[in-house]
Amino acid sequence: MLPPTAACPETATRRSRRGTVTEHAGGAVESGGDAASYRLSVPDRALYALFARHADAGRHAVDRKRSRGAAMRTSFDVFLARTYGLSWLVCLAVATWLFVVLSALPAATLAAAADVVAATGVPVPAMPRLYATGAVAAGVALAAKRATIRLAGTYLRLRVSARRTGIDRTLPGAARYLHALSSGSDGPREMLRRIAENDAYGETAVSFRAALNTTTLTGSLRAGLGRVARDTPSRNALAPFLLKFREHATQGDDALSNYLRLESRMLGHRRERARDRNADFMELVAELFVVMLVLPALLVVVLTVLSVLAPGLSEAVVTPLGTTTLRALVVYGAAAFVLAVGAGAAAMVGRLRPSDQHVSYRAPRTPAALLRAAPSNPAAAAAVLLVPAVAATAALWSALDDPVNALLLGYAAYALPVGFVSVRRARLDDAKDREIKDFVHAVAGHVGLGRPLPAAVEHVASDIDLGPLNPDVADLAFNLTLAGRAGGDLRTDALERFVDRVGTPLAAQTMGLVTGALDAGSDAEAVFETLQTEIGRLHHEKQALRGNMQVYVAVGWTTALLVVAIVVGLDVTVIGGFTDLAGLASVGGAGSLNPDAVDPARARRRFYVVTQATVLASGLFAGAAERGGYAMLLHSGALVVLCYLGFAGAGLA
Repeated sequence: MLPPTAACPETATRRSRRGTVTEHAGGAVESGGDAASYRLSVPDRALYALFARHADAGRHAVDRKRSRGAAMRTSFDVFLARTYGLSWLVCLAVATWLFVVLSALPAATLAAAADVVAATGVPVPAMPRLYATGAVAAGVALAAKRATIRLAGTYLRLRVSARRTGIDRTLPGAARYLHALSSGSDGPREMLRRIAENDAYGETAVSFRAALNTTTLTGSLRAGLGRVARDTPSRNALAPFLLKFREHATQGDDALSNYLRLESRMLGHRRERARDRNADFMELVAELFVVMLVLPALLVVVLTVLSVLAPGLSEAVVTPLGTTTLRALVVYGAAAFVLAVGAGAAAMVGRLRPSDQHVSYRAPRTPAALLRAAPSNPAAAAAVLLVPAVAATAALWSALDDPVNALLLGYAAYALPVGFVSVRRARLDDAKDREIKDFVHAVAGHVGLGRPLPAAVEHVASDIDLGPLNPDVADLAFNLTLAGRAGGDLRTDALERFVDRVGTPLAAQTMGLVTGALDAGSDAEAVFETLQTEIGRLHHEKQALRGNMQVYVAVGWTTALLVVAIVVGLDVTVIGGFTDLAGLASVGGAGSLNPDAVDPARARRRFYVVTQATVLASGLFAGAAERGGYAMLLHSGALVVLCYLGFAGAGLA
């Protein structure tokens, strides 16, 4: 079997604004990645020669099918060869580490472990220690190798699931865009290319790029759409859409336009139903989150109470990190569990949030630009404030002589400023989204009166106050005027520059429709009529999502504050009471109570750690529910500070 090559001899590449365009004989299509990424490096060639034969095995048939729907940049053979190479590295690393560890253990420990295994009914043959250690290390290493290969299959399954979700979220918008394009002069292939070039349509655009690649290689749009419909993970949405699109494309422009109009409405209704299901699931996630956060705190309280009656909880337990007690293991395990629950709940909320509601920021690369952007760009603020936060943590560690509070307050010193910058930027983005809605309606009115687009934008820029959008609209009007005077087709570049300046998902989704539709020769009045409907719907969805998520923000904050209040109350009243009770029992000779079981300082310290873990997890959940990303820093940092102030005010921190 020969390794795959970079491209056929007739293929060349050129750079475009959105990636690499692969030009084949007979046409050009937008590719999802760099053609150079398909050239195999020397390690890949070696792995391919060693392990590519496994790709034809029956046990990998399901993984091969999944890889076609996962849209990976490398072929399945190369991916599997890398997986097998990684599995052998894991095998050797585990075998070496385990052999060294087992060789260093005392003989009594190994004998006790052999007795435990023999008690389960598994025969343990007598052999020299060296052979036994090697056999155990080899067995565990081979199991780790097999687990690595299984994890690669799990990765493919998760990637396919993520693509399916991404397609289902972006396909309705793509269908509406195609309907707007259908009023122009573009054919079906060119319409699909405009979707493929628009990054706002995510995984749907990736699928269209794959269809266009196949179309270029085979010369048949029907074959390209059929192959993507066969391999796509979205069997219930994209596959039937592509097959029906192919069928109606052969029946004429009117049939295709009518189909796209009906299909965009149906997909929109399906998305509404999916949003309702996500809302129901979000309620379940919030309920489980509250239960899982409250239970560990209650468990710690119960353990503290039982310590008076059950001295066994204070017995020493040997761990690889040192000697501790069973109660300490449970307490700090509960804190780790709470943090894991918070991170998992935040990740789940992020998955439930629509992809078009995610906002990402890029930090400038030069130091001067980074400092200038820090007050308004959360990514720049996160980079600039990292060093001061580390210095503040070191100073707090030295001043407080308390590593826990130093780390927590140092985290807050970093999270709060970055969070405040993100809130400031989010408010600016919200204001721009409100104004861009009015801007679109105003431009649509002028276009409806027969004015060309540059004149319409110029009138709006001079006559209407659009608040924070004024500089961006003025820049767009100037660039459109230059485009008209130059006589070239610079209108698309002007609109793209406007979208980049505004920098919100709403602007990318809506103004991208104008760019492609007008460039395709569609009727301007019809385009802006569609755009008004689209921007109104998207703005309404954004506001509805924001209102629904506020409930879960309140859930996160309420849970955190209630846990802080309950634990502070228990610290003040219960722990001291049980200490007095244990002391009286010792004087009275009651042997069932251990007077030294409850150390007030130690118990309060553990209560504090678990409570801080709880409020940190609650802050992550609340921030993910509000806006995601940097909002999690703001909410978690604020709750950490409030928890510290609550305990310090009661004299417990």
